[in-house]
Formats: sequence, structure tokens, C-alpha cells
Amino acid sequence: MKGDSLVKHLLLVLVIVVAGYFGLFQLNEWLRTRRGAWEVTFATDGGVPAVTINEARLGISNMTVAFPGESPARHLPSPVRWVFDDVTKSNPPFGQVIFHDLTYLPGTVTMNLFGHEIELLPRTLGVNRKEVAWEAGKTITLTPAEKLPPDSAPKKKGW
Repeated sequence: MKGDSLVKHLLLVLVIVVAGYFGLFQLNEWLRTRRGAWEVTFATDGGVPAVTINEARLGISNMTVAFPGESPARHLPSPVRWVFDDVTKSNPPFGQVIFHDLTYLPGTVTMNLFGHEIELLPRTLGVNRKEVAWEAGKTITLTPAEKLPPDSAPKKKGW
């Protein structure tokens, strides 16, 4: 009788632990993804490469960074929407991702676009290591003269 009681208690504990684990896992996944990911559209409007940044849950919409005087390695016949929700994605249509932390979305994404450092943070936009407030519909124009010096531009680390 004592053995049966012990087995029942151990099975009850096992069921509670497994249910708790899966419940907490689901809660963590919801917390991780509830705000959504950065959505960046890469385009070459009239030959001028530009990125348009959106993040609906944070109220960030249509903030554009244009790069006149630059030309991407490959021509984009139409805009390409890139969602930064998975670290396994390859580099975007132009430029390169030099850092990303997508543990809790939207996270942080830092890109090197034509020698300019663009950093997407929930609280602010980083442009060449200077903070720029998020402002819907705003366009920032970066000329080749404003590039970071080559030795200070971070290099993508191999992971």
C-alpha cells in the first residue's frame, strides 16, 4: 500500500512538472514574440538605395534612410521586405548585418549599409553611432561624405 501511494505521488509530481514546463515555455515564447519583429524594406527608388523601417507594435512607421550616391551590388527590380525575426536568415538584399539580438523581439539589429552604421533599437534609431528619434514618415539622407572612417566601422564577427 505504501508503495502504491509513493508511485501515485511521484506520478502526480511528474505530471505537474511537465505541465509547468510546457506552460512556462509557451509563456516565454509569447513574451519573446508579442511585440513583433523589425520590418525593413530595401528598395532602389530611382536608382537611390533606401531602407524603410516599420515596427507596428512600437508605432514606428515609414521611417526611411536614403543613400544617394551609392549603388547596391545587385539591382532590386522591386522593393524587398525583410523581417528580422530569425537569426538564421542570410544577409539582406544590400549591406550586411553586423549584430543582432532577437531574443525578445523586436530586439536590436545593427547593419552596415554602404559604410553607414544603422542600428534599430526599440527606444531610438542609431545612425552612424548617433541617436535619432523615431518619427513616422521621416526621411534621413546619408551622403558618402558622412560614412564612418573605415577603421572604425565594425566588422561582422563570424559566428
